[in-house]
Amino acid sequence: MQNSPTIAAIATAPGRGGVGVVRLSGKNLLSLAQTLSGGKTPKPRIALYTDFLNEQGQPIDNGLMLYFAAPASFTGEDVIELQGHGGPVVMNMLLQRCLALGARLAEPGEFTKRAFLNNKLDLAQAESVVDLIDASSQSAARMALRSLKGQFSDLIHELVEQLINLRMLVEATLDFPEEEIDFLEAADARGKLVNVRKKLEAVLAQATQGAILREGMNVVLVGAPNVGKSSLLNALAGDEVAIVTDIAGTTRDTVREQITLDGVPVHIIDTAGLRDTDDVVEKIGIERSHKALQDADVALVLIDPREGLNEKTRAILESIPVELKKIEIHNKIDLLEGEPEVLRDEQALAFSASGAPVLIRLSAKKSLGLDLLKQELLSRVGWQGESEGLFLARTRHLLALQEAQTELENAAVNGYHNIELLAEHLRLAQMALNEITGEFSADDLLGVIFSRFCIGK
Repeated sequence: MQNSPTIAAIATAPGRGGVGVVRLSGKNLLSLAQTLSGGKTPKPRIALYTDFLNEQGQPIDNGLMLYFAAPASFTGEDVIELQGHGGPVVMNMLLQRCLALGARLAEPGEFTKRAFLNNKLDLAQAESVVDLIDASSQSAARMALRSLKGQFSDLIHELVEQLINLRMLVEATLDFPEEEIDFLEAADARGKLVNVRKKLEAVLAQATQGAILREGMNVVLVGAPNVGKSSLLNALAGDEVAIVTDIAGTTRDTVREQITLDGVPVHIIDTAGLRDTDDVVEKIGIERSHKALQDADVALVLIDPREGLNEKTRAILESIPVELKKIEIHNKIDLLEGEPEVLRDEQALAFSASGAPVLIRLSAKKSLGLDLLKQELLSRVGWQGESEGLFLARTRHLLALQEAQTELENAAVNGYHNIELLAEHLRLAQMALNEITGEFSADDLLGVIFSRFCIGK
């Protein structure tokens, strides 16, 4: 980056702590470091214990100054980290002193953005920085670290390299149309296209699993009042997060709780019982319930097996989006002396009121059958379990991989009928893959990605 100004930010979380860090990045920061420390010159990568001085030469704080000389730093520029006492007042005084010395306040994600622009990280690695910070499970943290270390990027680079070699073969024939097919056959262009498609399919499968672990799933509990939705939420959460009574309409708003199943974050939403009501507050809760259904991945339709498909339940089923995956739950089996079980397909449909292909009989109150439900939720979202080699991925990565897959499918269908069109499909596939690592990225895409980072990172 040419003529980039020095930026500064508090890099540690807001609030009190034993240690706080102010981070700076820019060009030629040694003079700034000397001014802050009263003339001391820090050596690269060696901690300097010093006072941090204000304009009058009085100490603001004392602590460690770390200097990382360009290009051997996170951003590729000179980087200074001031490690002082982690009180918010002290940290802000130290930050203001840095700003007075010519730095400006960093924008969200600007340190990582500079690392990307200075080729210290590619875009997929840069995104994994915030994924590692935001990881909600140990599995997510491990997979984010794999992405940060370049495992995902390496797979993309391998695919791009194969595509480049294939494009070179195809485009080399454009100047010799009379020999193009013989040349491509001799170079086994078809075989190379088959290989790159297989490789892409495998990467897409891995990325899909990584996206499940990153994004998790949204599960909505729906049903008539007093069928045990709140009891099921409490049982899954292992805590009394929702009020449970025998009074219909107890839950008058959506109640949200996150649990982790096999490392996958599951966002469970207990909705207000869907029914006609004159209660103004309950009406608002019911409206929010319908909104939650629109954003859900799976709906758990709770039915009291003693009542079956009554008028209230029928009205609820009609309000559920047709395309939404459903699991029917027959709760309160403890009152019927039944055993927990899972019914599928034709067997489930024989007893189902909702038309769901899966029906689970359980007791939320007695915590019977919860493991069956948890396993089914993971199955419905497509989670196959963590394995070596998986990496965290985002929705935009999946879309880019799918776009590349479509272009390669088109290339395979085209074959050698139109060499110019074959070359264009291969070019578009490569461009889609390059969007993942940022070798081809629109400026507005970069703005959206880095705006989601925290300041100081």
